[in-house]
Amino acid sequence: MDDYYNATRKLRRAEAEQRFHVDVFGDHLAQKQGYKQHSGIDAVWFYLVERYHWTPATVRALNTEDLVFLLAEEMSGWTVPQSAKPES
Repeated sequence: MDDYYNATRKLRRAEAEQRFHVDVFGDHLAQKQGYKQHSGIDAVWFYLVERYHWTPATVRALNTEDLVFLLAEEMSGWTVPQSAKPES
């Protein structure tokens, strides 16, 4: 059972880290697009509404894997800024 719990813990931490990276990318996207009122995940959602003309409800319903898939081209070459990396 310990192996199962350890694997589950690692998976959940990786999922949380991926979600955090999408949030941080949203800040980058907001700056790049010149958003004044949106940052983090809100900027990601706003970008997708503008780009694909989807409703806010549609983009808010997307899970993290879907968001990463949809943003893959925009995120290509982007790296997490040092200020968003965990302290060692």
